[in-house]
Amino acid sequence: MSIRVMLVDDQVLLRTGFRMVLAAQPDMEVVAEAGDGVEALEVLRSTAVDVVLMDVRMPKLDGVETTRRICAEPGAPKVLILTTFDLDEYAFSGLKAGASGFMLKDVPPAELLGAIRSVHSGDAVVAPSTTRRLLDRFSPMLPSSGKEPEHKGLERLTDREREVMMLVAQGLSNGEIAARLVLSEATVKTHVGRILTKLGLRDRVQVVVLAYETGLVRAGGGAL
Repeated sequence: MSIRVMLVDDQVLLRTGFRMVLAAQPDMEVVAEAGDGVEALEVLRSTAVDVVLMDVRMPKLDGVETTRRICAEPGAPKVLILTTFDLDEYAFSGLKAGASGFMLKDVPPAELLGAIRSVHSGDAVVAPSTTRRLLDRFSPMLPSSGKEPEHKGLERLTDREREVMMLVAQGLSNGEIAARLVLSEATVKTHVGRILTKLGLRDRVQVVVLAYETGLVRAGGGAL
């Protein structure tokens, strides 16, 4: 079954380019398009979509707020924020709003296609290290890390799960964490899954965001 993709961007030319790339793939289908957030929400009420490619700067309703409203609905499609280098703050806000990741608009087609497939399968689309660099840049936007972290789910984590969470937040992959802690990669994956469940998070990208927001990890990747 094809991955059903929706394109949300106020620039018709960009949507046309993305549509051409996706149309050439046997496992993807562009089932809907919208030029702004309001139109996107309306279309989603009557169209089944698996993955939404979301621009951030649009008239009427921007991509961040649109993403927040989409992800608040049960059974919502996955959202990829599309951004440019000078709009990283929107990508950060998009991740907090529930997006499964972000990409640059000038990303090579192969990477875009790979990202869509990854998100559709339930993975985060961006490497945690990329997310960490983004959060390092915008750490002044986050609460001070000078106080004890506050999140009800954190106290439910075991010592090992907390250790794994710290390494995820510092940008390590499952394989790198396994090597660091002398565990199997399957065991690390199980720990990550339990962390997501206990903290009520969608994916490891949001683990990174939470770790920075609560002060568990400081800008630069250092753990408290």
